[in-house]
Amino acid sequence: MGDNTANTPDKSNNHRAASARPSAPELLRSAREQLAELTGLTPETVSRFERTEDGWVLETEVLELARVPETMSLMALYEVSLDPDGMLTGYRRVSRYERARGKPRS
Repeated sequence: MGDNTANTPDKSNNHRAASARPSAPELLRSAREQLAELTGLTPETVSRFERTEDGWVLETEVLELARVPETMSLMALYEVSLDPDGMLTGYRRVSRYERARGKPRS
């Protein structure tokens, strides 16, 4: 019996290549960590997450200034861009608002 495995594609390698891409939860976790490292602010929620031609884009709400009472704290909405591998390529503050008033509508 000859060994035919040399002529057949290795399905496990194809599976590994596809699984090497980060999953959606991994991308979100990584984006939040990278933004926190760069800004010193901790993202509280992600309100938008979508695939783009260049990678990924998400919007996250961040506590920018804690006040008493908490409803007067200043929140901000940040747009974060990621490359296909989940590395942050840019961010910008889209809006700022008091927590009690909620995110301003566009």
